[in-house]
Amino acid sequence: MNWFLVALSKYADFEGRARRKEFWFFTLFYYVFLMLVALLDSALGTFVAESEIGLLTCLFGLPLLVPSISVTVRRLHDIGLSGWWWFIGLITMVGAILLLVLAMFDGQRGANRFGPDPKQDEP
Repeated sequence: MNWFLVALSKYADFEGRARRKEFWFFTLFYYVFLMLVALLDSALGTFVAESEIGLLTCLFGLPLLVPSISVTVRRLHDIGLSGWWWFIGLITMVGAILLLVLAMFDGQRGANRFGPDPKQDEP
């Protein structure tokens, strides 16, 4: 949960690097919370079948759109890629899978053009 809050504290920070741990814990908690909110939408009757989304899901998901993009961009920076690679995820299925695979790679050791190694701050 702490890593989710760390990513949220860097709300729109597209500079620097994000460790795998920060990215994956943010993603895990984001989707767990999203599923819980979707279940709440269904229970409260605020789910709209025509649009296939609920009111509470929108109210939860939209504010977290920017932090999810920023943590992904910083994760790409950690492996030495430009944040512009985020757009490859918009390509149907293949791009999203490629982006997930890229997020699995270990970050570059030492400083790179995007900043210092975030793992060096640990004891």
